Amino acid sequence: MNKKVLSLLLLMVMVLVTACGNNTSNNGSSANTGSNAAEGGETGAGDKLKVVLLIPGTLGDKSFFDSANNGLQKVKDELGAVTKVVEMGVDKTKWEPTFNDIASEDWDVIISGGSEITEMFNATAELYPDKKFINYDTDIDEAPDNMYNMSYATNEVSFLAGAVAALATQSDMPNATPENVIGFVGGMDIPGINAFLVGYIQGAQYVDPDVKVAVSYAGDFVNPAKGKELSLIQYNSGVDVIFNVAGGTGLGIFDAAKEKKKYAIGVDSDQAMLINDTDSEKANLIVTSSIKKIDTAILGAVKRLQEGTLEMGKRDVLSFVDDGVGIAENDIYKNVFPADLQAKVEEVKQKLINKEIKVDNAMGMETAEVEAIRNAVKP
Repeated sequence: MNKKVLSLLLLMVMVLVTACGNNTSNNGSSANTGSNAAEGGETGAGDKLKVVLLIPGTLGDKSFFDSANNGLQKVKDELGAVTKVVEMGVDKTKWEPTFNDIASEDWDVIISGGSEITEMFNATAELYPDKKFINYDTDIDEAPDNMYNMSYATNEVSFLAGAVAALATQSDMPNATPENVIGFVGGMDIPGINAFLVGYIQGAQYVDPDVKVAVSYAGDFVNPAKGKELSLIQYNSGVDVIFNVAGGTGLGIFDAAKEKKKYAIGVDSDQAMLINDTDSEKANLIVTSSIKKIDTAILGAVKRLQEGTLEMGKRDVLSFVDDGVGIAENDIYKNVFPADLQAKVEEVKQKLINKEIKVDNAMGMETAEVEAIRNAVKP
């Protein structure tokens, strides 16, 4: 009798151990079933679209990369997709292996952005023809049949930013100076950045043919200290508004603007609103921002892909007409920038929309042409 009781007890213990083991396994796999799946989103996703974003850098720039991440969040929230973001860092040797590693996982759509990554991203797409790829910002036309490329009319939106800057420096705004000189700080002296510069110069000249533009390049997109250093030099020379086209480096421009009580113009995202909660004094010096609507563009592309209407193997240039670019017309812009000047900017914008103004694009220029434009407005 005792032997039978002992055997029964042992059997019960074995059943309990097995049950506990199964519960532990289920709990472990459930960590990957949410919309930010950690290992490819294979488990529990069902028929949901699985979308991954690869950042060739790090988040936190309150600009280009953060805007892309906002787009991925919209894909998750509005399309119900399983999503993941991968920060690849600044070591470019790690980018291509990361592209290939992610492409080998169970993702339907792989997104990244930038002309710097385009060649290797295209190569990965060719290796994985069953996957769909989206490059959210490139100026290179060539694309595999399973890749969709986007770029933005940065020359046109920068033209409008230049008009804002020239109007501001002429105005009686509290921090405007009489020198009639505006500034530009770019991440690098490359065509993609100079597309902003040429548009900015031409927009400023449209308002005032005699305006001068101080131009500096940081040689880096992730160095706020360098951005601040270059901006202080410009502000000290008489510049009263600087256009930031330097990614994370550009955050230093806003630090310098606060220190010197001067103005700035943001880039890619509505940077004033991104900063306002943590430093309203700094935010109120960012008159407006030149916006690439990257978040909206990513959402639209993935939505069309899901619907089967996205035309792959091509590049679209998104402009004011496509609602792909614009300037921030937030409360700061409305309060800081005088209403009569806002009306003038709106007139310029409508002329751009109606193609009454033609803006040159540095992407198609020789280096000497860009240099000549810079030198023509040098203070």
